[in-house]
Amino acid sequence: MVLIVLFSVIALLVILYYLRQYFFRKVEELAAERVSQALQVKEKAMRIRSGYDQEGMNVSEGAKIKPVKYNSVTVLFADIQGFTKIVEHLNPEVLIDELDHFFFKFDSVVEKHGIEKIKTIGDAYMAAGGIPGKSSTHPVEMVLVALEIQNYMQQLRARKIREHQDFWELRIGIHTGPVISGKVGRNKASNDIWGDTVNIASRMESSGVAGEINITGTTYQLVRDFFICEYRGKMPVKYKGEIDMYFIKGINPELCEEGTKDVPNELFNIRLQHIRFIDLEMAVLERLEKELPQNVSYHNVKHTIDVVTQVEIIGRGEGVSEEELLLLKTAALMHDTGFLITYNDHETNSIELSADVLKRFKYTPSQIDQIARLIEVTRPKARPVNKLQAILKDADLDYLGRSDFLILSDNLYKELTEYNGKMSSPEWNQKQLDFLSRHRYYTETARKMRQVNKDKQVEMLKELIPVKDQRS
Repeated sequence: MVLIVLFSVIALLVILYYLRQYFFRKVEELAAERVSQALQVKEKAMRIRSGYDQEGMNVSEGAKIKPVKYNSVTVLFADIQGFTKIVEHLNPEVLIDELDHFFFKFDSVVEKHGIEKIKTIGDAYMAAGGIPGKSSTHPVEMVLVALEIQNYMQQLRARKIREHQDFWELRIGIHTGPVISGKVGRNKASNDIWGDTVNIASRMESSGVAGEINITGTTYQLVRDFFICEYRGKMPVKYKGEIDMYFIKGINPELCEEGTKDVPNELFNIRLQHIRFIDLEMAVLERLEKELPQNVSYHNVKHTIDVVTQVEIIGRGEGVSEEELLLLKTAALMHDTGFLITYNDHETNSIELSADVLKRFKYTPSQIDQIARLIEVTRPKARPVNKLQAILKDADLDYLGRSDFLILSDNLYKELTEYNGKMSSPEWNQKQLDFLSRHRYYTETARKMRQVNKDKQVEMLKELIPVKDQRS
């Protein structure tokens, strides 16, 4: 009897030992699986973030680089007026030293504004905006470069006059259009550009006046909202007919710092950010279109476009400022980007992604922080605490009062059943009825646009649900 009990105890201990081993092995496997999933999410997030980088990829040394066509590039030519005459009075060492000094200053200015220096040829300087990273702001940024360079030359001229020395003056010509960009040279390859745009920019410089910035009508159309432009007539160009020319006389008074003609103020920068938003919008929408899972049938590109459109409509109706409108549109654009990484708690991923991406589009830390707080309010149970949050919340739920409510509601139903478990159509209708009955639009503009139609949706849902099944 004792032996039987002893063997039973031993057998139980052996079973417990193997169960314990099995249990720990399963825990380790589960932990490993979760770590693997976490790493995959992190890698995916890093890959998505890197895709918004505006900078071109590095090419290994010796790799063959094909020429690239750019549809819109702003080209600047700067040339020293009377260079030949000045050469007669300077020895070569002083001449080269002064030219180096000028071009070093020009280099620092173009770099500050994100413009690409192309080359110097003797006393001529050439730069291009919109390459290698494509952008919509390069015409404005190039004119800022030209103003800063001319201002520097004018200050230098005043000092030289006081010291009874010869001074240098600069002609600048600018044109915007398509170019071909590529590498030239074998051992020390450098960027260069070709095409009619380059030739016309050069003609603008040679047809200009010392101390002035001469731009074409094409560039004028792109920068006229920012700068004072003085029309100066037409210039014949071979195969192009006659081209309008304008002198840039400074920044529009409402957009420059008080007491200056060429220092942008905060409003100038906000309006430039609105143009830069176009580049951000294209990058984000393209990413959503390509990489969102197919079963994300409601929170898709169309939804993002709808919310961006609605925040602008409601925002203007509520009288927000230009910067507030920028913040609203950006938050609307970014609020669902987290779905690219994970479905659940996507808002957290959207905020983290925004913090990384918006730095690359020159948003300030304060703006990024405000956009993060706006995205937070798109969480299902979050309630707005200020006007901007109320606008975004109403825009995000705009579909509740739209005529295509049933179609969008069906898309949301399919998405939720895919990710959060199955539910019957009657259950979904009741869920929607409960939500619409409790929901209220926060802004007067949204109420005027959507409340009546939303009330109709409530009555329609009641008709779909038998009275005995409706919740009070």
